[in-house]
Amino acid sequence: MFINAMGLILADNKKIHLGELSRPRALAAMPFAGRYRIIDFMLSNMVNSGITNVGITAMNKYKSLMDHLGTGSSWDLDRKKQGLQILPPYINSSNTDSNIEGDDLVGLLDFLQADAHKYVILANPNVIFNSTFVELVARHEDSGADMTVMYNRDGIRYGSPSVILDIDRKGLVQDMMMNPAKPSSTRCSMGVMVINRELLLDLVSEMIARSETDFSIEKLLRRYDQFKIRGMEYKGLVLRINSVATYFNATMKMLEDDIREEIFNPDLPVYTKVKDEAPSLYDENNEVSNSVISDGCRILGSVTNSMVFRGATISRHAVIKNSIIMQDVYVSEGVILENVIIDKQCVIRPGIKLLGQADYPVVIGKKAIV
Repeated sequence: MFINAMGLILADNKKIHLGELSRPRALAAMPFAGRYRIIDFMLSNMVNSGITNVGITAMNKYKSLMDHLGTGSSWDLDRKKQGLQILPPYINSSNTDSNIEGDDLVGLLDFLQADAHKYVILANPNVIFNSTFVELVARHEDSGADMTVMYNRDGIRYGSPSVILDIDRKGLVQDMMMNPAKPSSTRCSMGVMVINRELLLDLVSEMIARSETDFSIEKLLRRYDQFKIRGMEYKGLVLRINSVATYFNATMKMLEDDIREEIFNPDLPVYTKVKDEAPSLYDENNEVSNSVISDGCRILGSVTNSMVFRGATISRHAVIKNSIIMQDVYVSEGVILENVIIDKQCVIRPGIKLLGQADYPVVIGKKAIV
């Protein structure tokens, strides 16, 4: 499989805030589904499409992201030429003056100039689905459009940010609205588009010349009156992560067999950083039902309808319901957790009781002791 395109993933989204969960990390580096990060799904879609050159823009809090991605070997992107490239701001040593506006786009410009592919697939990291971009590029090429954006019929039900598109009978974008109170359409951008590389080069160069620093897919869509932007509807399963509540709900959906089977389609594998862990240990008196338990865990208590990440310990007489327990969390004896998100390396002391709501889960930040 080969398509004449390179990939570009925008690791940050200033409009999406996950509170304590996104405080120590970029949005793209958020843990998800037991052993993955959010970026794994979009990056795997690109690799499964035959894309061998992928850039990832990371404007802040990218230490966790860089640690996870490494050289890109887990995605077969550790190559002599092209491969995986992380694009932090102020990438050129000759442009280190933080007062130079637009300089944080210079690294992106260099990345685009160094490649010879005809198209660029731009993607936000907060949308989770399993597909390839072969059809997207083919339709774009056949239509002769300047850009083609993927959308589905989610409307505004996932909350802000929702980019609603008004598309005419010819499939061209005629208008776009950000978080409208009364949307005229249910067509919601998935934050994925294909654009001609030469056109994107011109647009980025123009932004730098105008001292603009905010590069986003939404900003490109606002040029619908200047360029021919076509929409392509995606009818498969899509999980959107726009807030703590949607992150929690998306994780809980991964406990459903049909959802999990579609996201983890064996024909289109989802790749991630490999970590060798021992199998999980289950006490003979434990109770586990409808939960995903990752490697390296010690399950001595009760776990129901929950997602438990690698290396977590659930002590005896602890009760976990409808919760997300991240990597290396220690839950002591007698703890009761329901509708709770516990970030990495936390310790929950004996007898603690935390109860949240499905639409408003309790969130405990990384390395906290409760």
